[in-house]
Amino acid sequence: MLIPLHGGPAAPPNRRDPRIDAFRGLALAMIVVNHMPGNPWEALTIRSIGFSDAAEAFFLMSGIAAGIAYSPAVARWLDGSGRLWDAVRPMWARSWTLFLVQIFLTVTAIALFSWAAETFLRAEFRQMHNLARIYDDTGAALIGLVTLGYQIGYVNILPAYIVLLLVAPAMVAAGLRAPWIALALSLGLWAVAGWARLNIPTYPGNGGWFFSPFTWQALFFIGLLVGIQHRKGARLVPVSWPLFSLALGFLVFVLAWRHWPGLGETLNHQMARLGNAGVPYNFVAHSKPYLALPRLLHVLALAYVISCLPAVTRACGSSLAAPLRLLGRHGLLVFALGTILSLAGQIVMDVEPDVVWVPWVLPVAAIALCYAAASLAERAHRAGGVPGGGPARQARPSAGLGDPPQEGRKQTA
Repeated sequence: MLIPLHGGPAAPPNRRDPRIDAFRGLALAMIVVNHMPGNPWEALTIRSIGFSDAAEAFFLMSGIAAGIAYSPAVARWLDGSGRLWDAVRPMWARSWTLFLVQIFLTVTAIALFSWAAETFLRAEFRQMHNLARIYDDTGAALIGLVTLGYQIGYVNILPAYIVLLLVAPAMVAAGLRAPWIALALSLGLWAVAGWARLNIPTYPGNGGWFFSPFTWQALFFIGLLVGIQHRKGARLVPVSWPLFSLALGFLVFVLAWRHWPGLGETLNHQMARLGNAGVPYNFVAHSKPYLALPRLLHVLALAYVISCLPAVTRACGSSLAAPLRLLGRHGLLVFALGTILSLAGQIVMDVEPDVVWVPWVLPVAAIALCYAAASLAERAHRAGGVPGGGPARQARPSAGLGDPPQEGRKQTA
């Protein structure tokens, strides 16, 4: 069935792109590892080879998946063959689901650390990760909880994604109608927001969100454009061996920056000097909340290099990558469970700092439990005929965290 898209009709992909699920599953596993600081497996995650980490990879892949999943309905509305509400509803329903998950994870984290404080007689567990707010200013913290202004450490990535999904209908429409103009505006907003440090304020408190939606929208929007083109069987940026060489060279340079003795210190000092000379903050820093330029360039270069290698696609579609694809298909479940297990792992590692095997075993055990949960969810989908499960799932990837229903079926939250 032809799907009307800007620039001509295009058929949906014959099968699910294995790279999206595999790399999303890998990013989820890395998030579990990185959310238990101090374990030896951190050396194997993306943050050890460059400036970006699993958060950048996940935002980019979520944008790609959202572009693939949601662009046809928006295109039908733009062409006059579909209703606006049919295009908007899936994205807003997804945002509402993630809002509920954010509330659940925050409350669970508060309960988990409160239990640890009582059980192990460790009052510091009530102070970690901005948890003191809930005890010192309970009323304001509860208001902030439901308005997303109160965020605790390691449970703070979803609010930005929730906001982006609310404005995603406009972003997808812009990506279909005038992709390059929209990209220029998106990057312009990123530059201004990073320079001026625009952010949504936290409440209670005087800070801002850990992931500023005004800057992280750029990475998400780039992913949207990639997904829209992928839906049409095209690339946003064609394969170019000069560009590939440049991106690969940049990745090698960043690797040396991170690990060559003395090089990183020297280059960071030069960046600080540029900042003192008036170069905008987000161009010469490594800020994660404002998605600084080094982090943005690193994840884009890495994604481009990977996308140009056919061997990567074959590897992602192989049986060896099946566990990663399974994790990626059930992104919301794995993310939520992985977050809880990571926080529990932090508590265990704090309580038993001298037990050598604990940091080696806990991350692996947490990922194994996430895989078991994803396996059960997969069986339930296939056995129950849940929309988005079974053979029909191969039509397209899920849009970000979790699997939205397939087109042509009743949409639910």
